[in-house]
Amino acid sequence: MTRDDYPQLTEMGILHPLQIDRYQVNSIANHDILRVIYERGKDSFLPDTRIYKFPRVQKTAKIGDKEQSVLETHPQLKSALDELERLFAKKDNKECVAETVLGELQALEDEIKMRSTYIRELVKQLGAD
Repeated sequence: MTRDDYPQLTEMGILHPLQIDRYQVNSIANHDILRVIYERGKDSFLPDTRIYKFPRVQKTAKIGDKEQSVLETHPQLKSALDELERLFAKKDNKECVAETVLGELQALEDEIKMRSTYIRELVKQLGAD
């Protein structure tokens, strides 16, 4: 699972979707409110919750013989909810979780290798091998 798997969530600023614990959607007046609740450690300075407001989209629908204005869910909210559903389906799948953990481990190993190489180059610049 990468950020590319969740373009709408990434666009909303959610960079680590695996840290999402749950979410809620409520409607207030002409807005839909998406509340994303994260799984954070006790010592984390990051917020436990982020709130996103989406205006409802007004459309005209034909109901019987009359045309009437109706409010619909914003397309970006629909997209975000689809991505959240996919995310939670994958989180429940143990194979997918194992794949994600292995991917994160590989990324960590690559980062350590890159930083080790960089530090060795700095040491070489100091004239010590």
